[in-house]
Amino acid sequence: GWGLRCLLCCVAVLLSLLAVMGHPDPTLDWHWQLWKKTHGKQYRHQAEEGQRRVTWEKNLRLVMLHNLEHSMGLHSYQLGMNHMADMSSEDVAALLTGLRVPYGHRQTSRYRQRGAAPDAMDWREKGCVTEVKNQVGQIKANNGVVKVKGLKHLKVSSSPGGFHPFLLFPQNGTCQYNVSTRAATCSKYVELPYADEAALKDAVANVGPISVAIDAAQPTFFLYRSGVYDDPLCTQEVNHGVLVVGYGTLNEKDFWLVKNSWGERFGDGGYIRMARNHSNHCGIASYASYPQI
Repeated sequence: GWGLRCLLCCVAVLLSLLAVMGHPDPTLDWHWQLWKKTHGKQYRHQAEEGQRRVTWEKNLRLVMLHNLEHSMGLHSYQLGMNHMADMSSEDVAALLTGLRVPYGHRQTSRYRQRGAAPDAMDWREKGCVTEVKNQVGQIKANNGVVKVKGLKHLKVSSSPGGFHPFLLFPQNGTCQYNVSTRAATCSKYVELPYADEAALKDAVANVGPISVAIDAAQPTFFLYRSGVYDDPLCTQEVNHGVLVVGYGTLNEKDFWLVKNSWGERFGDGGYIRMARNHSNHCGIASYASYPQI
């Protein structure tokens, strides 16, 4: 009867999925080897490589279908098989994010907007942003400002993975701090109003690069390659600290220019353009701050 046919169909689908999970597609063997060589991948044992291969194929399917949809005008950004393409969302959350915001925390701010802001800003063009570093599962305290050339010419930390000291709860360990290498003293942090993108734009334009927190665990985020990132699945439950170094508009879509700490092979040379003026996408304006020198 109909019930038996439905059951047999479900079983067939399940067996097909199990087969795919257990046996990688042999037609992709050459591409897998090429990708491993390109990104210098080595695994501890065959079982680990097999697991990573399955994840890699899943991400490859996501990238191919997404970019096909992009070519038909359905997305504002493209994906790519970068050095994290053998990782799952769970892997990224465990190894490359470390931000923890206490439940119910809402920033209270006395920040006053400075005035008119230009339509676009990129602090890299002013020589105020250091090179992109690769944070491999390390949780680092944000150095805030490492070189000061006046308020309009300051070099910011190359490791934006940190956040407010009272919001970040890393594992126990020794802080590798050397007072002799201190370049400036941070007297306090200035918090921007909660989820206020207008205040964030004002601060980026008139103060400098701003530390923010975002949701970075979506596969579309860590596989981002170009365009303006706008994924409806991205939540406002933040888990990763990054640095907003500018803003602008691309193909009539407003964006924040965000510096990440996952190496230059991530995104566009280590940067990602994230949707701006789009209901606080990925929570980017929820916990924004900058240090006072």
